[in-house]
Amino acid sequence: MRLFLHQLRTEQLMFWRNREAAIFVFVFPPLLYLLLGAVYDGEIRGFPAASVFLAGLIGYGCANTAFAGLAITLVIRREGGVLKRLRATPLPASTYLAAVLASTLLVFALQIAVTILLGVLLYDASGARSWLAVVLAGLLGGICFAGMGFGATTLIRSSEGASAVVNLIVLPMAFLSGSFGPTQDFPDVLQWVGKALPLKYLVDLLEDGYLEGEAVWSNPAALAVLVAWGAGGLALAARRFRWMPRER
Repeated sequence: MRLFLHQLRTEQLMFWRNREAAIFVFVFPPLLYLLLGAVYDGEIRGFPAASVFLAGLIGYGCANTAFAGLAITLVIRREGGVLKRLRATPLPASTYLAAVLASTLLVFALQIAVTILLGVLLYDASGARSWLAVVLAGLLGGICFAGMGFGATTLIRSSEGASAVVNLIVLPMAFLSGSFGPTQDFPDVLQWVGKALPLKYLVDLLEDGYLEGEAVWSNPAALAVLVAWGAGGLALAARRFRWMPRER
């Protein structure tokens, strides 16, 4: 436990000292919410627009932090030889990866708190009808997207291409999944693509809890899809995760 807490503290220090990463991972989702909240008002599907965007941007923040941020960080460390050197230390691999995951979830939790605070104070967004459902959905989403992030590191070959690859995935996924607003007016083909993406189901769970107060387990189909995507990413990482640089 002491090793884990020490490594968790190290991960947090490294994250917040890297200003570029902190801006991209932590600041970007709340900034998007500020922009959307300033442009749109009124109601969406009978709910305040600020609250609907709030639930969607929490989902986007999860994908941006737990998937994109984690994948970029690990690829850069792998190609820079950091992971290789870590394997030569007494720090167990499981402890290191657990600390990386815990640090990612902690950043995401802080991000959720900041985004909700902005919505309530600046745009009169309503509070969640069920905070427990929102917390559980966020925790599940963070773990599942982190699993996908671990898996994505096995497919990205270079640190130079890491940011481009994950953004090519995350931004269209957020658009098609409803993070930036309703998708019912999209062409049918785009709606079908959105229904195949994991973020769509996380946004559904967050909206169910935040807007309607429904429990997480009231939507078992969404839970199953999220868990399946996360398990698939972890299975890929278990088979192909590497500690050695690939481009040498």
